[in-house]
Amino acid sequence: MGSMAPGVSLSLPPYQRIPEAGKDTELIEVSIAELQPTQWCIGLAEVWARQEDFSKDSREERLDYLKGKPVPLVRSAAGKLWMVDRHHRLRGLHGLDAHASAWGYVIADLPFSERDDVLRFLQQQGWLYLYDGRGQGPRASEELPTSLMDLDDDPYRSLVWKLKKEGAIKPQAQIPYHEFRWGAWLRRRPLPPFSSRQLEPALPAARRLVCSPSASSLAGWRGDKRSCR
Repeated sequence: MGSMAPGVSLSLPPYQRIPEAGKDTELIEVSIAELQPTQWCIGLAEVWARQEDFSKDSREERLDYLKGKPVPLVRSAAGKLWMVDRHHRLRGLHGLDAHASAWGYVIADLPFSERDDVLRFLQQQGWLYLYDGRGQGPRASEELPTSLMDLDDDPYRSLVWKLKKEGAIKPQAQIPYHEFRWGAWLRRRPLPPFSSRQLEPALPAARRLVCSPSASSLAGWRGDKRSCR
């Protein structure tokens, strides 16, 4: 993949920051299988890492852990739920246990039931990511996958996850699709071929790029910090 991937101009709409869950926020237990995604793709490297972590825990231990990582949800008048974050974590768990549940909190209760209306609301908030695993888009919102299991793999999203884990990019939890913004930036720069299974060929060049002054306008830049030296 890497250098052969097409260039992308990421034209995401203005966004509302994702509301955080406070200590008094009501949490609800939800079936992961019933949650609808708000993005087209994921980075499978992160999913595989999440799966490995979850495989060591019991169902009770997983639920206890997920209570500290609740999913922000948008709920339609018909009770359908769209997840605005946590796609990788829950895709990893769902791949292990099709009947798994998680904890979530409602950030918007909508007065309408139709899927098109919900998608329009999500788009207005900047809470949809409509680019596929090759960086192509925006795709039509009505074509958005309805299951976590149907999401594309985006190796650039995997690469950014690894760089963030190493400390080269600072997390920005309330900025929707923060990692995809970094991925789109890297997509426009020369990198050796790589995949979500084999990130190593691209990592040295990607580290230099995300720590360079040319990336300083992106939220989460750490080029002046020790983690980038």
